[in-house]
Amino acid sequence: MLIAYRFPGTGEYDKFSGDGVYNCAGCGTPLYKSTTKFNSGCGWPAFFEGLPGAINRTPDPDGRRIEITCAACGGHLGHVFKGEGFPTPTDERHCVNSVSIKFVPGSSSG
Repeated sequence: MLIAYRFPGTGEYDKFSGDGVYNCAGCGTPLYKSTTKFNSGCGWPAFFEGLPGAINRTPDPDGRRIEITCAACGGHLGHVFKGEGFPTPTDERHCVNSVSIKFVPGSSSG
């Protein structure tokens, strides 16, 4: 069982910023542009949208949260929350575990 980065604020990408793309750590599929990352204060990397078709959403069995997974390999990324009032274009927060993503430097504007 993976326990690394279990606690808020301990993940590699929580306070990280740089121009590039965040890929799935499991299969390398591009998931998020760095231009969609924002500081939510939650202690985990937060993004307001993923790349088109890269992320699947599945309601948790209790119906309280929506799990997000890599569409290519099914790897768990975290959860997505809507309607929290962040000043982002989508009013979504993709709360992603740092161990599930890998940053690749370079232009994220393409």
